[in-house]
Amino acid sequence: MKFSHFLTSKKSGILAFFAVFFAFLNANAQNHDHGQHADSTVVEQMEAGHHEGHEEKEFDITSFIFHHIGDSHEFHFWGHGESWTGLYLPIILYTHNGLVTFSAKEFHLNNDGSVVVEKAGMRFARSHGKIYYAEEEAEHGSYVRHEQVEGQEVVTSTRPIDFSITKNVFTIFLSVAILLFLFLSVAKGYKKREGKAPKGLQSVLEPIIIFVRDDIAKPNLGHKYEKYMPYLLTVFFFIWLNNMLGLVPFFPGGANVTGNIAITMILALFTLIIILFSGNKYYWGHIFNPPVPWWLKPLMIPVEIFGIFTKPFALMIRLFANITAGHILVLSLLCLVFIFKSLAVAPVSVFFVVFIGAIELLVAFIQAFIFTILSALFIGMAIEEHDH
Repeated sequence: MKFSHFLTSKKSGILAFFAVFFAFLNANAQNHDHGQHADSTVVEQMEAGHHEGHEEKEFDITSFIFHHIGDSHEFHFWGHGESWTGLYLPIILYTHNGLVTFSAKEFHLNNDGSVVVEKAGMRFARSHGKIYYAEEEAEHGSYVRHEQVEGQEVVTSTRPIDFSITKNVFTIFLSVAILLFLFLSVAKGYKKREGKAPKGLQSVLEPIIIFVRDDIAKPNLGHKYEKYMPYLLTVFFFIWLNNMLGLVPFFPGGANVTGNIAITMILALFTLIIILFSGNKYYWGHIFNPPVPWWLKPLMIPVEIFGIFTKPFALMIRLFANITAGHILVLSLLCLVFIFKSLAVAPVSVFFVVFIGAIELLVAFIQAFIFTILSALFIGMAIEEHDH
């Protein structure tokens, strides 16, 4: 089958579907609890020293790391405090009074709930990356409300539905735009130069496409591989590109997209949906009538059903954990200078950061490969015939 069949605009439209789906899920299910302390706070910790009338502040490595691997409503370029320079992203909230939008700049980098923004007759505050209605009282850094339910006082928290564009959402749209440009350009090139040697982007991407086809799709899916190539190519390039963008320490990189469990969950969910809808009668027969003695069937049937969900769960956790662990390791090595409070440690710290960073470039590719090949393997198990 010609590569242009994999890369036509109709096939590539799946990328746009990924973008919209991820953006809305990420806005609602995003876990911001791990980051987004104001940049001034982090830098102050890094520059903490002995000042007159003040005790020396200990560098908080945990806050520093989770600040950088967590999501936020701002891209930091340089500076801190009043000299902070960066890109403020739009806040989009669906509230009791309808849609409310404003810039994240109005929170003034505050993330502890102490800055209140008034819009459309309502008040909002941001605490630990989440936006709350600010009519309630602050408690443990979050906004809560005390209500009487059946004569008893109950503490509840209320939040508007959050569709805000965060760093992760912005990077998802960016990566999808890049992939659409690449694939549509290559597809156009194949149509114009049919039967000729690849040129330009074709020559760059064709070896990778062949790799996905010959080393991932064909061995696991057999003669039915063509049906699933658009999905496998999309997943592979989407994960690989976002892994690489996550290693870039400056705008437009720096977002930890594939290290966010909400994103990896949806990627794994797509694989699960394809498995469920592609499974043939032999696949379902093996699950509900496993080839074991009759007295073992009551035990094996629940195990087989449980196994349907453990496979995508493993995909979700593997990608999330490996990417997050890599970022934590690099940031931990970077923090050695501040932990030991000695510039003599700086060359050692920089050496290890560069070394691990180089390994992370390889890991970015490997994790995309592992997710794609396991997805192909699980789909192949669902569509294989009984004589295989």
